[in-house]
Amino acid sequence: MRAITRVPGVSFTRGLSPRVWVLAVLAGGPLSSGLATAQTPEEDFKACMVCHTVGRGRLVGPDLIGINDRRDQAWLIPYIVSSQTVINSGDEYAVKIFEENNKLVMPDSGLSEAQVIALLEYIKNAPAEGYGLMPAGPTNPATAAEIALGRDLFEGQVSLTNGGPACNSCHDVTGDFLIGGGVLARELTKVFSRLGGPGVRAIIGSPPFPVMQKAYEDRPLTEDEVNALVGFLEKSNTDQASHMPRDTGFKLALTGILGAALLLAMYSMFWPTRKRASVNQAIYDRQVKSI
Repeated sequence: MRAITRVPGVSFTRGLSPRVWVLAVLAGGPLSSGLATAQTPEEDFKACMVCHTVGRGRLVGPDLIGINDRRDQAWLIPYIVSSQTVINSGDEYAVKIFEENNKLVMPDSGLSEAQVIALLEYIKNAPAEGYGLMPAGPTNPATAAEIALGRDLFEGQVSLTNGGPACNSCHDVTGDFLIGGGVLARELTKVFSRLGGPGVRAIIGSPPFPVMQKAYEDRPLTEDEVNALVGFLEKSNTDQASHMPRDTGFKLALTGILGAALLLAMYSMFWPTRKRASVNQAIYDRQVKSI
């Protein structure tokens, strides 16, 4: 997919480090450790910029300004290396952060202790203007036509301009207006509540998933398609309270029972007039009479 927001010297289209928090936000699980790392603290932080800023406000994850003052390195190093390990250990502050950020999972970074220390020093020495992307400002509400287009693009009723796969190949959105989607990745009905508008747009515009990057590498979404999908997901999030619960299993069972009953009723109508004798017997009787 094509990056919507660009920063000089930073490409969000290809080569984005898999350490980015967003990798697990939609997939709903941590990543494996031992991932390749950047060579400098600046490059390491660029891998975090989809979700975090330093002094520029909250993005998908919290602003990291003052992180060195809030906790010491003895706590920060293991948390950055593997946040879920610290959370699962029962650390109260780690659990508090996890809860405050909608239980978004930050994957293991793959950084060594020395690299984490260098990254923390880089964050500590941020200039007055800070680091990272500026959180997106208010945008015009999506039109009804854009929302309808986003729904059709999500379902695959309308093909993406460059031939990329439909979103429901992997994702699902619960609604009376949609058929079921895929379960490979996280369900997206309430994604706006979890990530906010800037987070959703950043993820769609610059997807950090390796599978998604490969799928859309030569088939990027257009800006109009990104806008339409963002509008559709925002509408789905707003309307989710009025959606009828999807119970496919019950509906399929009920449909099967009603269908079987209808067929039995049809059979009962024709059953009394069925041919009772054997066809071969009728032929035999005719032959006997002709002798």
